[in-house]
Order: sequence, then C-alpha cells, then structure tokens
Amino acid sequence: MNRFINDNFLLNNDIAINLYNEYAKDLPIIDYHCHIDAKEIAEDINFKNITELWLKGDHYKWRLMRTCGIEEKYITGDAPDKEKFMMWAKAIESAFGNPLYHWTCLELARYFDIQEPLTTQNAGRIWDETTEVLQSGKLSARKIMSMSNVELICTTDDPCDSLIHHEQIRSSGSGSKVLPAFRPDNIVDIEKDSFNSYVGKLESVSGMNISTMEDLKSALMTRLDHFGSHGCMISDHGMEYIMYGEDLNVTSDDVIAKKITSPDAVLTDEEITAYKSDIMLFFAREYTRRGWTMQLHFGCKRNVNSVMLKKAGINCGCDTITGQSDFVTPLTGFMDRLNTEGLLPKMIIYSLNPTDNTVIDTLCGCYNDGSVTGKIQHGAAWWFNDNLAGMEDQLRSLCAQSSLPCFVGMLTDSRCFLSYTRHEYFRRIFCNYLGTEIERGRFPYDQRILKDIIEKVCYKNALDMFNLNISY
Repeated sequence: MNRFINDNFLLNNDIAINLYNEYAKDLPIIDYHCHIDAKEIAEDINFKNITELWLKGDHYKWRLMRTCGIEEKYITGDAPDKEKFMMWAKAIESAFGNPLYHWTCLELARYFDIQEPLTTQNAGRIWDETTEVLQSGKLSARKIMSMSNVELICTTDDPCDSLIHHEQIRSSGSGSKVLPAFRPDNIVDIEKDSFNSYVGKLESVSGMNISTMEDLKSALMTRLDHFGSHGCMISDHGMEYIMYGEDLNVTSDDVIAKKITSPDAVLTDEEITAYKSDIMLFFAREYTRRGWTMQLHFGCKRNVNSVMLKKAGINCGCDTITGQSDFVTPLTGFMDRLNTEGLLPKMIIYSLNPTDNTVIDTLCGCYNDGSVTGKIQHGAAWWFNDNLAGMEDQLRSLCAQSSLPCFVGMLTDSRCFLSYTRHEYFRRIFCNYLGTEIERGRFPYDQRILKDIIEKVCYKNALDMFNLNISY
C-alpha cells in the first residue's frame, strides 16, 4: 500500500514532529468561520455517497476540474454521481502542489481509513469503499463533527434567517456547539439589483416599514438582537473593496430615499460610499456594544464569468483575487472614526491578495490599545491562500510585524463536513514552521513557551477573541 499520509506528513524535523504530537494534534477544533448549513447538522443527515458529501458544493474542486478539461455535466451538471467522482479522480491524481491534493488525501485517510492517494486506477474501489461507509450511517453530519474533535463552529447566516435550525441543534443538547455568525452583505451592497427585494424581506421578518435610514437601522437592530439571543458573537463582512468617506455631498438618507422610491435608480460612487460608510459604522458600533468581533474580508472580485454565472449560479468557482491601490486610507478612516468614539470593535482583517500581508499587519498594530490581546489582527490565510506557501507567508509576515501568540488561528471557510482536516493541515504547517525556525537557530527550543504558543494559536485564542462559552 502506498501510504502517503504518514504520521510525519509535512513535519520535516524531529522538533516539528514533537511539537505537533505533544501540543497540537489532540486540541479541540474551534471553527469560527464556515459555510456549513445548520439544517444539515440539525437533521444529522447521512450522505448517499462521497460525491454528495464531497463534490456537491465545493467550488474549489469545480475550478480544478474545469481547468483539467472536464465537461460541466460532470461538475455541476446531471451526470451520475459515480461518474462525477471518477472525473474528480482524473483531475486530482496528479495535482501536486495544489492544497486540494493534500486535503483529498487527508480526508480519505481520516474518515475512511484509505491511506493511498486517489487515482484513476483505484477510484472505482475507493468509490465502493466510501459508499459502504457512508450508507452504514457511521459518518452522519454530527458523527463527522464528533470524530473530528469539533468543539464549536460558527456558521455564516443572513440577518433575515430565522435560526430555527440553531434552536433545534441547541435543544438536542448533544454534540458540537453550533452558533450563528451575522453576515449582512445583502443589506450593505445597495448597488445590487437585489437590494430592494431584500429590504422587503427585512421588513417582513422585523415587522417594520422601512422608508428611511433610521427605519433601516431599527429593523436591523431587531435582527442583531435575534442573533444575540442565539449566542452570536461574530459578524462577517465580505466585500470587493473597502469603501469609506467623510464630508460627502450626499447623506445615507438621500441615498435610501432615492433607492426606495426608484428601485432601478443607478447610484453614483459617492452615493454608494455615503450609504456604505453609514451602515458599516452602524454595524461596528453595535458590535462593540455587544462585545462581538467584526470580520472584514476583501480583495475578491466575484462571479467574473457571466456565462458560468447563468449556467451554475453564484459560488460556482468563478471568483478571483483583485487589488485595491489604496485600501489603507478608507480602512484607517473607518477605524479611526470608531476609535475616536471609543467604539472600535475587536476586528479580524483578511485580504484575498497575499501582497497585502505586511500592509495589514502594520495597520493592525496602529489600533491595538492593550485592552484585549490581539484586538485588531490579521486573519488566517484565506481562500486561495490557504495552502502551504500561503500559510507560511502569512505566518512570516505576522511574526515580523506582530506577535505570534496573539494570532487567532485557522478556519475552514468550507461547505463540506470533511474539511475539518484543514485544521490538521494548518497545525502541521504551523508546527513545521516553528520547528524549522528552531532548527535554524532563529527561535529557542523552550518547550514551555512553545506549548503555550501552540495551544493559544490552535485553540485558546479563538475562545478568548469571541468570548465563546462552550457549554450550552
């Protein structure tokens, strides 16, 4: 048997091996940002086969399959599940250097005890073996979380979500804790055609009529309260660019009035900036008052392939890294306004563009005030950067410009239950980074200090950053 995922996978020296096995390997998982559907956890669903579990919503895999010349019918189309899996094997068997290769090997090893890489030669046998396991009920949604040592996850939820599935999970009183995270992009992105219909949805769930900015904020307050009553401690904002401005010629009231009365109105850049500045300040102030952490993701241009968007919809794998010539000016303007008011929330900042690493790390250092460890910090290597090189680059920048023990650690950002191995992947890379630096004579081999750093980064800092109470 070709056992690729061995005990020392990605651990290149004895120090790294010791650090991982002694201090990182068995720590519980806090997955504070993911896209798992709470409904699937509440229902403790079983999956018919590995395609349903693995390929159904994974746009990472879809991108690679298209790159390898695989027709769309085997990706998001109506081809039989087994044929889709066989095509995935064709795409992944020689995708060396792509994190999907490592993730595929890890997931097969950890959940199915399949120790060999997936290839076109063994794909039929692996299909049969994984199908047998899945149809036995051994890998239901909650059982996967339990065997992965998942202590808590935070899903990503729209403000209008009822959160009924979170209530069902909580009332069950067993298994991993599942909390909502507040993701209000639909009400922030006023330039989108869907904005007015979303306002109507917000009116329905809040029981309020919205015709002014004050009305909108009042309705959103009811949703913030609703999320808070379900244990929410984290928000998440995804955007292409940071937009913030002061002393503009229009106000958010002007913009709302224009948009509400004329749904098809085309807003100017200044109008969009005025609205987004106001609504994001509103959210940030509320997060501070509630003790929530604000996550900011930017540097991604979404759905750039309009043909594929029509064919397969959003989140189909057609998003790309973008850049902003100067995100520091608007972002520091936003943060400084809040800081001056004494209402700057705890904040995690991510850019999809890896060239922004050092910029973000230096920016974060400007607003840490000693009140909270790592109050403003650079988030984990995200999306196209959650690979070996991307994680190492982020760690190097963080070490050079900040404090490694303050880092809040890894997340999955995934829709797949098997993706918890990404925490193992990160922990191995992290321990190897430390072990390599120690071997080079750059860090001292002080096991007390190293144990403390690893436990904080891989587990404890997330609990502290998000004020998470593990017990229901």
